[in-house]
Formats: sequence, C-alpha cells, structure tokens
Amino acid sequence: MTELESIIEQTTGYKNSRQSTADYMLARPELLDLFLFSCFEIDNPNHYKACWAMELMAYEKLEWFQPYLDLICSKSQKLTNESAIRPIAKVLYLLLEAHYKKTDDRITLTEEQRQDLIETNFDWLINDAKVAAKVYAMRCLYLLGNEYDWIHPELKTILVKDFSTHTAAYKAVSKHILKKLK
Repeated sequence: MTELESIIEQTTGYKNSRQSTADYMLARPELLDLFLFSCFEIDNPNHYKACWAMELMAYEKLEWFQPYLDLICSKSQKLTNESAIRPIAKVLYLLLEAHYKKTDDRITLTEEQRQDLIETNFDWLINDAKVAAKVYAMRCLYLLGNEYDWIHPELKTILVKDFSTHTAAYKAVSKHILKKLK
C-alpha cells in the first residue's frame, strides 16, 4: 500500500481528518493524478474518503482540477456511494460557479463536459440521491440553465412536482430556485 492509499484509508468523517488529508494533497500536487483517480475508482472501498478531501481541496485550489475536468465530468455520474456523491456534487457546483464567472481565473468547461454535468445533475435530482446531492444538483442545473434555455423549464417542472415529498432543506432550496425561475 502506498503512503497516499494509507492516508486515504485512515481518513475519517471528522472535519479535522478530512482536512488533514486535503492538506497532505495540497502539499503534494505531484500526486494529484493518483489522488483523483482514487476518487473515481468505485471498486476501491475508500474512494469516498478521497472525495471528502477533494471537496476541501476545491475551496483552496479549484484551478488544479482544470486538467482533470474530463475525468471529473465523465466519472461523476458513475458514483453510487452517497458518501462520494455529496462532496462531488459540491465540487461540480464550485466548478460551474467558476466557469460562469467573468474573471481571468475562471474554469473552462467544454461543451461535452457541460453536457456530462447536465446529465449527472438531472440524474441526481430525479433519482434516489440524498438531499444534499439533490440540493447541489438544483443549483448546478440553475447555473447551466442560464446557458441552455431548455433546462430551466425542466428544472421548474421537477421541483414543483417533487416539492411536497421532500425534506425541509430540499424545500428551502427548491423555493429559492423557483423564485429565481419566475
């Protein structure tokens, strides 16, 4: 087992532990290839722990993910572990926010990558993903809908239809998005 695999395996759900793994990676950018591969290696029982650290890394070095957008955008949809989906949903939201920013440090997503994100987020929103993933999916689709005019009507239909069957957190974000869609 490599040192990186060992660090990931020892990561726990506690914030300090997740941050420690993120800090380990932030100090070793040369390991980013291996690290990101482990995030999406769904046969690895610890892949979700790498996803936890990836989310925290995104707050500090989102630009590091630019060369890996094909991997991130195409593989996110294949995730099945809820503990991996939630942090990746947040990373996708941060990437889309950075893509639509009008600054020099923005993230550049290709048309194919944006199409992958549309599909992934609609899947998370309409299938059995947990609420946190659905909330980030709503936010991602809202951003994407500013570019693709067919998304907002679809999003609105789903949110209105599903509103009564979800939690308070889902309803709060749904209400906020629906207001923006009017």
